[in-house]
Amino acid sequence: MQTGDYPQALQLLDQVLRQLPEEPVTLTTRGHALKTAGATDEAIDSYQRATLANPRHGEAWYALANLKTYKFNTQQLAEMAELVVDGSLPPADRIHLYFALGKGYEDSTDYARSFQCYAQGNGLKKAQSRYSAQSMSEELAAQRAICTPQWRAEQGEGGCSAADPIFIVGLPRAGSTLLEQILSSHSQVDGTLELPNILALAQRLRRGKKLDGHSYYPAVLQTLNKQQRIEFGEQFIADTQIHRSGAPFFIDKMPNNFRHIGLIKSILPNAKIIDARRAPLDCCFSGFKQLFAEGQEFTYDLANVGRYYRDYVELMAHWQQVYPGEILHVQYEEVVHDIETQVRRILDYCGLPFEQNCIDFHTNRRAVRTASSEQVRQPLNRAGLDQWQHYSQWLEPLYSALGEPLLPSEIATKLTEH
Repeated sequence: MQTGDYPQALQLLDQVLRQLPEEPVTLTTRGHALKTAGATDEAIDSYQRATLANPRHGEAWYALANLKTYKFNTQQLAEMAELVVDGSLPPADRIHLYFALGKGYEDSTDYARSFQCYAQGNGLKKAQSRYSAQSMSEELAAQRAICTPQWRAEQGEGGCSAADPIFIVGLPRAGSTLLEQILSSHSQVDGTLELPNILALAQRLRRGKKLDGHSYYPAVLQTLNKQQRIEFGEQFIADTQIHRSGAPFFIDKMPNNFRHIGLIKSILPNAKIIDARRAPLDCCFSGFKQLFAEGQEFTYDLANVGRYYRDYVELMAHWQQVYPGEILHVQYEEVVHDIETQVRRILDYCGLPFEQNCIDFHTNRRAVRTASSEQVRQPLNRAGLDQWQHYSQWLEPLYSALGEPLLPSEIATKLTEH
């Protein structure tokens, strides 16, 4: 599954199920493979079999909810509601069930119970996390302090000259999968996945050679010479080759790479970078109600996700100053309202000729490995706009964390009066 060989993965999973019939973890994993490969009906069947084989296996219930297109019936909601209060249920299963119930109640327009479930699931996740919003703010501020326009000018030449990579960055749930689906529908572009390579390189530089607990990153970027930057860039191209299918360009859509644009442009100066952005309240609340596998711990708290969005906007404004004209900002709402204009704009930025397939992205049968996989297999619609409004009475911590400049005028006015 990790290398994208889903036919072989499914053969192996079916071999396991012949030895262990109706084993719920295997059925759920099989469902994930089928979902990613675009076999939605078969994925649903596999997930449902897992819930029947072991109703306490929370991941299977959440996998159904995470399809975004599946709706639980009344009986299923009642069964999950009974399970989630079982004191003997392991925490991981309880968390999955809370998020599944949140989606189920949302679909049935019971927004009060939906929010309560999302909040309880996030509360349990936050209790397991050591995330510090202050530390994250300081980390992003360090990028602004180190990677300045003067620093870039002093670097001069260096880095790998390859123009293959197209990085799609931003916050999760901001429309990055949609942009990836649009671009990967082009004959000259390979879609891959959220590649970990840049994050791994940043972590390697952070540790340095002394392994003494001190963080050398991003300050170490000031010390990298021309040859080191060439080698790091060439290594990235070599290590990501396994995910490519032969097209001249490929996409890396790891959202968190927005933190490391200075590193990316140092080692791959000709790489394209697309900032996928979505309206603050829709983006933040969508992150809050999404149970991510890993790496997005800021989403477990409304105040934290609002602060993270604010820090992200500030850092992206800084990168635009350091690399003027080199980063393309694409607003999700503008894609929804006028897809052809935005597609042509994206292709022009990437130096690619227009292809109608990019407009008809939903017909692309490629594997999609994110929570938006089913959504990007449908024609573009406005269902994702302003969903936060159903929950507006419970979002004051988010409003306060975002601050007035990032809020709709009516919310900003109420916040000021309060």
